[in-house]
Amino acid sequence: MTAPRPDSAAAPAPRATRPNGQWAVDGRTPLNANEVMKAEDNGLNVRERVEQVYAAGGFDSITADDLRGRLRWWGLYTQRKPGIDGGRTATLEPSELEDRYFMLRVRIDGGALTTGQLRTIGEASTEFARGSADVTDRQNIQLHWIRIEDVPEIWRRLEAVGLSTTETAGDVSRVILGSPVAGIAADEIIDPSWAIGELARRFIGDPELANLPRKYKTAITGHPSQDVLHEINDVAFVGVVHPELGPGFDLWVGGGLSVAPRLGERLGAFVSEERVPEVWLAVTQLFRDYGYRRLRNKARMKFLLADWGPAWLRTVLEDEFLGYPLPDGPAAPQPTRSGDHVGVHEQKDGRFYIGAAPYVGRVSGPSLSAVADLADSVGSHRVRLTPYQKLLVLDVPAERVQDVVTGLRANGLEAEPSPFRRATIACTGIEYCKFAIVETKATAIGAIDELESRLGDLPALTPISLHLNGCPNSCARIQTADIGLKGQLVMDDDGKQVPGYQVHLGGGLASPDRAEAGLGRTVRGLKVTADGAATYVERIVRRYVADRQVTATGFEPFGVWAHRADVDALQ
Repeated sequence: MTAPRPDSAAAPAPRATRPNGQWAVDGRTPLNANEVMKAEDNGLNVRERVEQVYAAGGFDSITADDLRGRLRWWGLYTQRKPGIDGGRTATLEPSELEDRYFMLRVRIDGGALTTGQLRTIGEASTEFARGSADVTDRQNIQLHWIRIEDVPEIWRRLEAVGLSTTETAGDVSRVILGSPVAGIAADEIIDPSWAIGELARRFIGDPELANLPRKYKTAITGHPSQDVLHEINDVAFVGVVHPELGPGFDLWVGGGLSVAPRLGERLGAFVSEERVPEVWLAVTQLFRDYGYRRLRNKARMKFLLADWGPAWLRTVLEDEFLGYPLPDGPAAPQPTRSGDHVGVHEQKDGRFYIGAAPYVGRVSGPSLSAVADLADSVGSHRVRLTPYQKLLVLDVPAERVQDVVTGLRANGLEAEPSPFRRATIACTGIEYCKFAIVETKATAIGAIDELESRLGDLPALTPISLHLNGCPNSCARIQTADIGLKGQLVMDDDGKQVPGYQVHLGGGLASPDRAEAGLGRTVRGLKVTADGAATYVERIVRRYVADRQVTATGFEPFGVWAHRADVDALQ
């Protein structure tokens, strides 16, 4: 197969003088150390060594290429050694930064859990992870302080209830984001549950798909809120009604953030429900065979899309991988309501689901077990996680709604949160992450408490998203937040280097207030210290409230104001 990028639809460009490591163009000779590691042994094969060698021999028995490479295929990352400040993150070797403990990521495709599964995770956290647990913005749960000696037993318990850690990290298909209200929402366009289940069953753990150029993110929703961040995933399926073919999905590709953010694009193709697995497989194989492998920082789908364009990518997809053309299809309409699903909402069967916000995803093993018990006590046996670090309890009878709201609150989850608790997310940060430069979770929690107190005189304030990230990699999606804070070292008023953030303003994904996604604005030199983050957010919110214009539908959204405001107003 050869499909070079065209300069136009008619004339393909000449092949690059230097190979990019595209398997279908340049062959499979590895062009960097990471590709060598993957070529020498499939990452999935490390499981046997964990069970037969490393669990018995302990941390020191793990080879370097497994420790910092293949263990990720099973969700294991070494966590940051305590006490290493952010100024040393870029100067120390991995062996100097890493602790002898691991973060373990539990795969939860579509965010769907039974109460039994949630309880198993809670018990594993309590017994093996010092009670730690974080709900991530990819619908996973992460545990910390994991010893390699305990990993086989954790796997055994998770797999006994239908969970796994397979391919939750590494150059593979990561967890499949799915609508948290799949199958229960009264206004759902199409239920994506079958498609998500088929993808997970057929393709996760497949050795033929376990060596991709880099990580590969999937999102599928059939809800009109478009609640899975489709614009920033490598491949996404968005519920839509075709005027002739009925309900199905609009196909998107090539989204991603990090240090080179790019929003995904529609291919203009309509995908029926039954064809989602084969179309997903074709897009994934296209990425595997044509994705750039020579440079790690160019190895995501978004770079291939940028070079090829959506029309040529669709042509290659249909001609070389599917073998048939997809029908053209319409774009999904603008979202009708918030996709975080916080609050009390009626299901299509007359029962209710309740969405609650922890503090920036931070929960615990005991609290997860307690939520499982709470749900069981009212006859609910299902919970779901969201890409906004929230948790939903499903199937609650009307007469037990208040009991669940109260019980969730007692366990640190708020179904009636303040605007800032509702709309703030944070990555792992320097507490555990080897890439981080600054703290995030504690800073975000402190900022929420401060803002609730300081902005209490603005009772009609709608949620303004605040995202904190500990480094430039944007795990917390700083470029698509109203206010995004990217961790770095900054100078305080005394000229001292301290933890802080670069500010991004006015980003956002498609929402009821925003027809299309857009990246945030940066202002040259606009940085805040970590200690001053809450003060800055208070100041900018008050300026927005004072300056915002009235439109036909209400006040202009924060993002609109942030992009039109004078630089001085954003300081």
